[in-house]
Parts: sequence; C-alpha cells; structure tokens
Amino acid sequence: MPAVKKTNRRAQILQALAGMLESSPGQRITTAKLAEKVGVSEAALYRHFPSKARMFEGLIEFIEDTLFSRINKILNEEKDSSTRCQMILHLLLGFAEKNPGITRILNGDALLGEQERLRARIAKLFERLETQFKQVLRERKLREGRDLSADETVLANMFVCYVDGRINMFIRSGFTRKPTEQFSEHWACYKQTFL
Repeated sequence: MPAVKKTNRRAQILQALAGMLESSPGQRITTAKLAEKVGVSEAALYRHFPSKARMFEGLIEFIEDTLFSRINKILNEEKDSSTRCQMILHLLLGFAEKNPGITRILNGDALLGEQERLRARIAKLFERLETQFKQVLRERKLREGRDLSADETVLANMFVCYVDGRINMFIRSGFTRKPTEQFSEHWACYKQTFL
C-alpha cells in the first residue's frame, strides 16, 4: 500500500508543479513554494524527488510518454501520409492547449536557470518530432507513390517550427490564444501548397 501512496504523492507534486508553471509565468518556482502548494514539507518533496531537476524530468517524461504513445497510435491506425501529419500536428497543438504549464517547459521558458540537461532533453524531444515527420513524409513515396512538392527535411522542419511558434504565441498571450485556433485553415494551406 505505501507504493501506491508514493506514486500518488509523486503525481500530486508533478500536478502542483505544472499548475504553478501555468499560474506563475515568469516567476522562478522554488521548492519551498511547491511544498506549500502541495501541503507538505520540503523534506517530504525530496523523499519523492531528489532534486527540483528530477521533478522537471518527471514532467518531461510525462510529455514524452504521452506524445509518442499517441503518435504511435496515429501511425498504426492511419496510413495516409497527409492525414498522419495533420493528426500529429493537431495532437501536439492540442496537448499544449490542454497543458499550459507544461507548455512552458516545451518552449524552455520554465527551464531558464535550471540544469542544462533539461533544456537538452527538450531540444532532443523536438528533434525526435522532426525525425518522426521526416519518416512519415519519406514513406509517402513508397506507400502512396506520390512525390512531395518540397524536400521532406524542409517540410518536417517547417511543421516543427509551426508547432513551436504556436506554443510561443500561446505563452506570450497569457494562454489566451489557443494553439489549435485556425488549425483547419492553416492545414488547408499546408496541404494545398506542399502535400
């Protein structure tokens, strides 16, 4: 039974951290403030996570697990390359929209002043996303016998830049301009021009 309690407390700490990232943009989150928010002592926080960096890593793991498991599901269920790209883009934007605090980790804002390995891990996550788009676009010719109007490396990078830009706009607007806003219109332009 204690293992369940530990897991629940860990989840509670990560949820509180994500909530504070959303409600306190631009402010550094201290373990003292986080402990107060969770309703435990700082020592209790450190029983579940050896450092604040490990707490951020817990949120990054949540991001990675959630996004890549859902991307794999899209790839298994959908065979059309254009639809795959559309669904993955919408997934990324929808995830950001539903998790505003975590979005600050994705753009690196919440990681300023934290350990370099955390920023490197987020950079790696975006590299993985770009590689995933490249793979989907490369398979198009093999699977569908159709060429792209631009190199798949350029298109994959453009998709990642689009997501990154929408995330940054969301944060700059104080989470009022939704990342999925006008997605259908944007996608129609991408599809008509490049796919």
